[in-house]
Amino acid sequence: MENLPFLLLAGLMMCTFFAVSFASQKLRLPSVLMYIALGAVVSSFFFENELVHIAAEIGIVLLFFILGLEFPLARMVAISRRIWPAGLIDAALNLGGAMTLALLFGLDLFSAFVIGSIAYATSSSISAKMLDEYKRLANPEAEFILALLIFEDLIAPILVSFIAGIGGGGQVSAAYLLALAAKILLLVFGAAFIGYFGFRRLNAFIGKYIETDFMPLLAVGLALGYAGLAMALGLSEILGAFMAGVMLSETGRATEIEHLLLPARDLVLPFFFFWFGTTIDFTEGIPFMGLMAALVLLGIAGKIITAYTGGRLFGLSPKVSCRAAFSMVQRGEFSAIIASLAVPALRIFSGFYILITAFVGVYLFGRAPRIANWYHEKWVKRPAGRENEQRARAAE
Repeated sequence: MENLPFLLLAGLMMCTFFAVSFASQKLRLPSVLMYIALGAVVSSFFFENELVHIAAEIGIVLLFFILGLEFPLARMVAISRRIWPAGLIDAALNLGGAMTLALLFGLDLFSAFVIGSIAYATSSSISAKMLDEYKRLANPEAEFILALLIFEDLIAPILVSFIAGIGGGGQVSAAYLLALAAKILLLVFGAAFIGYFGFRRLNAFIGKYIETDFMPLLAVGLALGYAGLAMALGLSEILGAFMAGVMLSETGRATEIEHLLLPARDLVLPFFFFWFGTTIDFTEGIPFMGLMAALVLLGIAGKIITAYTGGRLFGLSPKVSCRAAFSMVQRGEFSAIIASLAVPALRIFSGFYILITAFVGVYLFGRAPRIANWYHEKWVKRPAGRENEQRARAAE
């Protein structure tokens, strides 16, 4: 594939994505899974293809930039005050639980930490795409899910830094961690400052020129630039892109800007899921089969418990919390990034784990509304009805 002209390769890939997306619609399967599976099948032809990787990064940046447009600063502040209990439960149960399980299976402390880090974060990209694909972005659980994903995106760079530092023979000092925290604060508060004191005053300007051909240049330039700044600071481009969207949402023109960028996002986003599939290697079989089975079960149960408990603490109803709980099982890009830093045996193990949880998670995501309805009828509504009847009889 390296010898093909770029335009020919891009054209062939987009036509293939069209066919895959059309087939997924007819088969009623999520297109995300089809793209990942396609990438895994043809990974040997696209191994470390730089052009595909660049297109993938642009796609994921535009996805999270558009998501950030839905979260102006006032809303972000209100959410952050409510999400930290769920975030702590998430880290303890999924990071700590997976790490403990790996230790019980005889892995050394560093390998167990790598496994715990891989099992920790829900895939932000798959979750965001599925929320959009299933038309659930307006649902009450979407705010909670996205808030918890952003919490994880703040923790994940710290995990990556630990693993890269220790795995490379270095040491992660207190000064290093303080510097990392300072970078995160600089990125987040920098976006808040620019959005509040800069873009908030551009409402009339954006409204006047929103339909011109140069306005998408501003939006995409801001998204790519702030994502690139995050990468230059050693952080996630996802966090930078999201904060760029938050920044521009202060103009009060988020809906119009989103409509401008949706076609561009839809063109390049399939490249990300395809590229993610190409990072998964199946050539050497599954190592540590017992650990794999236990870790997958823990990964599913851990996310369901985390999201349900966290959703209730966030203020969601039992039914909505249940819907959120079955929507966060899938692991993805951060797990793949962390896995790339591991030794070969753990890298292969992690590839299988990511793919299994991605498929199970996407399947459960599609079934989440039905499961939540069943849970509400069986375990919330009926017991409440019986309790009311008993109270009425007691009153008589």
